[in-house]
Amino acid sequence: MTNFLQKMYQKQNISEEVYNFCQEIENGLIDRFKDVDEIAEYNQLKVLSAMRENRVSDVHFAATTGYGYNDLGRDTLESVYASVFNAEAALVRPQLISGTHALTVALAANLRPGDEILSPVGKVYDTLEEVIGIRETRGSLSEYDITYNQVDMIENKSIDFDGIRNAINDRTKLVTIQRSKGYDTRPTLSVNQIGEIISCVKGVRSDIICMVDNCYGEFVEKIEPTDLGADMIVGSLIKNPGGGLAPIGGYIVGKEEYIENCAVRLTAPGLGKEIGATLGLNQQFFQGLFMSPQIVAGALKGAIFAANVFQKLGYEVIPDKDESRHDIIQAINLGSPEAIIAFCQGIQAASPVDSYVTPEPWDMPGYDSEVIMAAGAFVQGSSIELSADAPIKPPYTVFFQGGLSWHHAKFGIMTALQRMIDNKSVTIE
Repeated sequence: MTNFLQKMYQKQNISEEVYNFCQEIENGLIDRFKDVDEIAEYNQLKVLSAMRENRVSDVHFAATTGYGYNDLGRDTLESVYASVFNAEAALVRPQLISGTHALTVALAANLRPGDEILSPVGKVYDTLEEVIGIRETRGSLSEYDITYNQVDMIENKSIDFDGIRNAINDRTKLVTIQRSKGYDTRPTLSVNQIGEIISCVKGVRSDIICMVDNCYGEFVEKIEPTDLGADMIVGSLIKNPGGGLAPIGGYIVGKEEYIENCAVRLTAPGLGKEIGATLGLNQQFFQGLFMSPQIVAGALKGAIFAANVFQKLGYEVIPDKDESRHDIIQAINLGSPEAIIAFCQGIQAASPVDSYVTPEPWDMPGYDSEVIMAAGAFVQGSSIELSADAPIKPPYTVFFQGGLSWHHAKFGIMTALQRMIDNKSVTIE
């Protein structure tokens, strides 16, 4: 069987050298992968339980148009999300076009002029800089006299609890906690760490809203931030919870008061959650959520595999090959623009869609440097599918994530490594 498999990889232009190197690493990951499968099984049962509890039926897959009044599928899907994430309410809509859009709605809905946002884990993700107004942009929250403050992590690794307490003032209305690292090299936060931050904040003032950017973290652990006191969690359906099937959409889950504010901001005052046609997407949203724990497990195995491959080659990887995992992203410091470009071109070449396309760095809106992105995805921009992206600036870090199956993620990493070997960015010794 192994010989047949190796021959298949050779047909895909993977050398014997790369195949043997990667196979040895995979053989050493059996116990790690077993742990990932156990978490996936737990979360699969959690999602299934929520669907059974809310009596999901094929009638909920029916399409609505126009205003979308009495959309039973939409309302039931939101009840399922609330159950899965142990929350009071949810807003799950195709009209939320991205994770950044969902975060913008959540912020704008629950903040008023004179309020201040506090980030307790350093700077926010690049695209939120313009939303908040850290980088001057038309329509930012700063135009409405909403201010921003942040507390950096200690040596980029530890949470500065004293700094958080000292930063909270009379204007502080909302704390935004970014679970994943974004284009940064700090560790991803565990759910328990997020819970500690929330306890710290609530210990100073219980009325402060604690919001978590949950992108890339859903179903990586057995618990979610709402289990430990988060007032809102926000994410994208073309990342983890869409399971690779959702073609668009975002979610905001949390306390009913804040979710209703979000619904009013998304639609209009007096309308809230009562309108919003789902246009026949409900089945994909339900089925994507159902598949999500398994899809996330495959992506997580790919990230662990990537860390082990590139750490053995001498690169700095974050998290490292043995660390616990709290999102699906693997950062690899490759040290040069040439290595980054080769890596991303390898990921693109391994994709089922647009494999013949060659990605190049470009000035992408919302970012402060050229960015290269590789994503031959069925859904444009879907980062639960195999993808990689990197800002072209020191320390030349590439961020790898996704894969609708473990085997595709594995092949993507092998192809990226092959490209780096071919352009002499790295050698296997």
